[in-house]
Amino acid sequence: MSDILVAEGVGKKFGGFVALKDVSVSFARDKLSAIIGPNGAGKSTFFNVISGAFPASSGRVTFEGRDITALPTHEYARRGIAKSFQITNVFPQLSAHENVRVAAQMQKTRYNLWTPRARIRELIAQADDLLERVGIAAKRNSVARDMAHGEQRCLEIAMALACQPRLLLLDEPTAGMSPEETYKTGEMIVALNRAAMTVLVVEHDMAFVRQIARQVSVLHLGRLFAQGSIDQITDNVAVQEIYLGKGHHGH
Repeated sequence: MSDILVAEGVGKKFGGFVALKDVSVSFARDKLSAIIGPNGAGKSTFFNVISGAFPASSGRVTFEGRDITALPTHEYARRGIAKSFQITNVFPQLSAHENVRVAAQMQKTRYNLWTPRARIRELIAQADDLLERVGIAAKRNSVARDMAHGEQRCLEIAMALACQPRLLLLDEPTAGMSPEETYKTGEMIVALNRAAMTVLVVEHDMAFVRQIARQVSVLHLGRLFAQGSIDQITDNVAVQEIYLGKGHHGH
């Protein structure tokens, strides 16, 4: 099975507004794929449907061959899907390490807060490993709210990784970052993917997509507009038209 996640004829309506219309798209296992499109294209809605935040109005989504269309959100982590939102999920008053440890503990124990010492040592080691993987080990003891924006986003990804997912879903992971933070985050996401994890990024920033992604799907006005390799997509005149409009070729 080469595709890990498949959307078939997915539609989403909000009252009379059609946000997604008949989107069929599949994402290859172990690849780093991106979903792009101009603002209002339906990218966030699609992210919310495939990550279980919104139910699809029509169509279905399968993960590793199993239908997950009506799966409750809290089941996703158990199945092997993790997501990181644009909205920060960290506890601002806890340190980076404590945040990740809480996330790891929630995966492991599910409400069993009386943890033997060996388990605590294991959680500490796991949290250290995750901070290392996202490149913020040096910030281990920093209070989350004092960290730079880019570091907070990396912390959030570390927390998402606590459930040891086979698929990581990221919604605009570099929103609000400086160019340097964006580049570093891109390198980190590529490294996660190299470590045999499938990563799917919903992104507006084309330069960032060019840095990280190999397979790209383009949404426009709630429909799948194009799909292909990064080179095919950047060379596609129709994509340039919708994406850049007239006279914006610098972006």
